[in-house]
Amino acid sequence: MRVLLHTPLKPPDSPTPSGDREMARGLVRLLRRLGHRVVIPALSRVVPGVPAPEAHLALERAARCQAARLIARWRALPARHPERFDLWFTYHCYYRKPDWLGPLVTQALGIPYVIVEASHAPRRAQGPTRLGHRAVERALAAADLVLTVNPRDVAGVKARLGAGSRQLRLPPFIDTAPFRLLAPRAVNDPPLLLSVGMMRTRDKLESYRILAKALVLLKDKPWRAVLAGDGPARAEIEALMAPLNQGGEGRVRFAGAVPHAGLPALYAAADLYLWPAINEAYGMAFLEAQASGLPVVAGRTGGVPAVVADGITGLLTPIGDAAAFAAAVARLLDRPTERARLGAAAAARVASHHDERAAARALAAALRTLR
Repeated sequence: MRVLLHTPLKPPDSPTPSGDREMARGLVRLLRRLGHRVVIPALSRVVPGVPAPEAHLALERAARCQAARLIARWRALPARHPERFDLWFTYHCYYRKPDWLGPLVTQALGIPYVIVEASHAPRRAQGPTRLGHRAVERALAAADLVLTVNPRDVAGVKARLGAGSRQLRLPPFIDTAPFRLLAPRAVNDPPLLLSVGMMRTRDKLESYRILAKALVLLKDKPWRAVLAGDGPARAEIEALMAPLNQGGEGRVRFAGAVPHAGLPALYAAADLYLWPAINEAYGMAFLEAQASGLPVVAGRTGGVPAVVADGITGLLTPIGDAAAFAAAVARLLDRPTERARLGAAAAARVASHHDERAAARALAAALRTLR
């Protein structure tokens, strides 16, 4: 089958690292693993970045013209042309970056419409976000199949599906092989703490803020920390961590942006993975860290409990509670045997539940329901 992959938020070839980009790349690998041809025509691309809500009316009008051109182009192509497609497959559809094109194109061409990772938030139905919210509702009503990645989205999506459409779960996944190859790991003295995250404003910055508060509470314990990531909020994050680097201690090192191929070695060198996860959907880095055998301390939010098993592969704490986060980290710093137990369980659980091979089987079964 020839599958058009549409990524309203971030395309697989985006130069900016993020979980959305890695998930998009992972879906390409899954579809190809299953023998499908993935096409991403230029006419199906959208303007990069998240637009302001006031731009949505203009975007909707532009999308109608873009869809008309795409439909005309598809109809004019020979049957076996490489740009032709049998299935429209959208990854990530939510009120700030909805799928304007999919419902229009699939209805006109009479082809199946699949969405992976959609979210429906009723509180966005009024005010400046209403146009994007309505676009999400149209997409869900038109979809033949919705694959839900974050358990938090199940109920909201289900309420907006059209008659005869299906909603199935697709657990978050990664290719675990690069992360497993570097095990077993060394044990550092003092323990090395690791966080990986883009240094953006809003939720990412708030996660770093909670992390800084927690690390300050842990100053009396031996540890070192590495923060991997970069972005427009880096200077503010460096200021948050400055009290931990005073007096020549240098306890927190900024590694900058690390290429995805360099992440396995980064995880393998650490002893404990930390991320407060403010408004995190589920967090691809949690899967990467655990695949490497790292125990996790994280905030209990969104879909994080679906990828970090509390007390089994890591410890989850109340969201935004720096003191509770610090207490969980202190517990694992003091108990290397528990760290080792959680880390081993983390590697095993991700390999069995969140590897690409399991995801490919789940995706194949889901696509068979379209026949």
